[in-house]
Amino acid sequence: MRMGAATSRNPDSSTSNCSNGNEEREDQAGGQLYVSLKMEDFKLKGELIPHVYGSVPLVGSWDASKALPMERESTSMWELSFVVSSNHETLDFKFLLKPKYSNVPCVVEEGLNRQLTGGALRGDRGMAVFNLSGDEILEYKVWIKADRVSPFDLAASWRAHQENFQPSSVRGIPDISINSAAESNVNERASLELDIEHYVVPAPVTSANSDMVYAANMAATPRSLSNVGMFSKIDGSSGALQMATDTGVSSDQPDSTGTEVVPLKLSSRSGLVESKSVGTLSSMQKQEGHRGLFVDRGVGSPRLVKSASEKTLYINDTESENSMPAAAGAVAAAAVADQLLGPKEDRHLAIVLVGLPARGKTFTAAKLTRYLRWLGHKTKHFNVGKYRRLKHGVNQTADFFRADNPEGMEARNEVAALAMEDMISWMQEGGQVGIFDATNSSRERRNMLMKMAEGKCKIIFLETLCNDRQIIERNIRLKVQQSPDYSEVQDFEAGCHDFKVRLENYEKVYEPVDEGSYIKMIDMVSGHGGQIQVNNISGYVPGRIVFFLVNTHLTPRPILLTRHGESRHNVRGRIGGDSVISESGELYAKKLANFVERRLKNEKAASIWTSTLQRTILTAGPIVGFPKIQWRALDEINAGVCDGMTYEEIKRNMPEEYESRKKDKLRYRYPRGESYLDVIQRLEPVIIELERQRGPVVVVSHQAVLRALYAYFADRPLKEIPHIEMPLHTIIEIQMGVSGVQEKRYKLM
Repeated sequence: MRMGAATSRNPDSSTSNCSNGNEEREDQAGGQLYVSLKMEDFKLKGELIPHVYGSVPLVGSWDASKALPMERESTSMWELSFVVSSNHETLDFKFLLKPKYSNVPCVVEEGLNRQLTGGALRGDRGMAVFNLSGDEILEYKVWIKADRVSPFDLAASWRAHQENFQPSSVRGIPDISINSAAESNVNERASLELDIEHYVVPAPVTSANSDMVYAANMAATPRSLSNVGMFSKIDGSSGALQMATDTGVSSDQPDSTGTEVVPLKLSSRSGLVESKSVGTLSSMQKQEGHRGLFVDRGVGSPRLVKSASEKTLYINDTESENSMPAAAGAVAAAAVADQLLGPKEDRHLAIVLVGLPARGKTFTAAKLTRYLRWLGHKTKHFNVGKYRRLKHGVNQTADFFRADNPEGMEARNEVAALAMEDMISWMQEGGQVGIFDATNSSRERRNMLMKMAEGKCKIIFLETLCNDRQIIERNIRLKVQQSPDYSEVQDFEAGCHDFKVRLENYEKVYEPVDEGSYIKMIDMVSGHGGQIQVNNISGYVPGRIVFFLVNTHLTPRPILLTRHGESRHNVRGRIGGDSVISESGELYAKKLANFVERRLKNEKAASIWTSTLQRTILTAGPIVGFPKIQWRALDEINAGVCDGMTYEEIKRNMPEEYESRKKDKLRYRYPRGESYLDVIQRLEPVIIELERQRGPVVVVSHQAVLRALYAYFADRPLKEIPHIEMPLHTIIEIQMGVSGVQEKRYKLM
């Protein structure tokens, strides 16, 4: 920008439409004029760059060597903006074309000088005509606009720029650099000396990104165990037990002493009578009681509720507006086809896990649940171990799991039946896919589950087999560290020994799956080869499940998500487009490169993924040493006819569209554009590839896209996706591994 001799040019500040200024602002004396010059051009001939030159106070001479270059605003627009005093002399100027790497020859536009006096342009020439040679004429559209800026707005904008160290907008006025001294100060603050930990900021608090969250604790809370009471253990001793409702809200809260008086109300299936008891909560039980609301994160078919006669079903009116699956495209079509054409039991799918302990069943179940929820299927994880702990306590030794312990066998079969009944009831109320997580290591147990599911849901067995003793040993130690079963065991090695004895008890009676529909994963948890066997699998959702399992593994590695550096459209509040990054965005690109170099300096298999839009490509440009891949699937949400508009312009010119989007951002589709659900569908191959990668990946993309990707890893409900905060110039590090998913955030600017 220019303001007489006291200002320095800032090519990033540009065409914010300052005509928002009202008549009161225009009447203020002593204001400044914000002048914006634009030239449209898709393809300039050769290496010619458009420039502007002219009289005081713009340049000070008609010397072409001192002409001001215009800057690329987008692939089809050049732009130059500056500020002059409102009482300036008549400003004479012209456009010229100048070679990129030399001063001559220059081609000056044809016609009279353009004149700007007091903010008014004399004449109305919308074209700049250049005569390159005797017969070659070039014509380009130009726009010239001047808006009055009060000294207050100018000062406020500069103050905001200094405080935030990033372009912003105050009262619709772009940030402005006032003098060269200030610019040098900015460069001083932009030092790339980087202490990674210095940039760590707190991540949003959710159960999904808490450290060391045991995956089974994220499973459904048993509805059949709905209150709190005392149970007799197998050995005859008593223990306190807190049981939550399906919403996770206990009937009473413990007092400061850790004890509470609660009523006991149990299903007749438990065979226990009502009583009142006083008990002390264990650490695991307190954890279960204080997890807060358990939200069903599935979005899909209407909720079906049993009538009083329990023979008919009706649709709950409160959810009738969600009668179609939330997912878009092929997922919705497949769901509708299953409802219309498939047998009754095919409308609901039960994935029943099979496998010895420490084979990665629970983590596989948690990942599969997260994936299906993200695609829009109403999915819930039912962990039988969680049922067992809530009903029989957490201090069961390996003897409880012996096949020759009839009381233990009866207790384990009972909680398995309770979990299965809960899952079937949930399906009858609108659930689509249930993940039944237990060892299910005998044909007798599996036959019991198949009989319970007959005519109600389709069962697919998912068996995980692992022969790598090193992986098994690692999983055992992780299990003892995280499982509530060992939360009160002080001696870690004693806990490991007990778990190994439990494992031996299961190994003695284990019977591999060879019945019904099944998927066998053999030595696939490491991600290095292995086998997958499929028997009698058909249908859209089972097919997606197989595809996901083929590509998933538990190898720890980080995934870094970041938006592109601030773009010109970000500064102006415009959506979509393909603008370049601003000066602040360029600074972030350098900081990002430095961060990636330090964070991944020991990683040889890392890669950088960007969209095909230039603002992400430019942001990733300074990163060296890693392969870069462009994904069209990572392009920003398509705004259709609203591309390039501000939300204020949409509200003013398309009020119905504005209101429709406001009511349902998840499903709203821009005219000739996309919805968030459309974005999720096109991102599925990206998710699969991220799961398949064994090395770190840096994803440089856009707000809507990163919201959808982050929601997958953080297991956020679909309806929350359009509202997830995804700040500029911030890196979100997702750490994937056998302990689940954790995140860390770095704000570089």
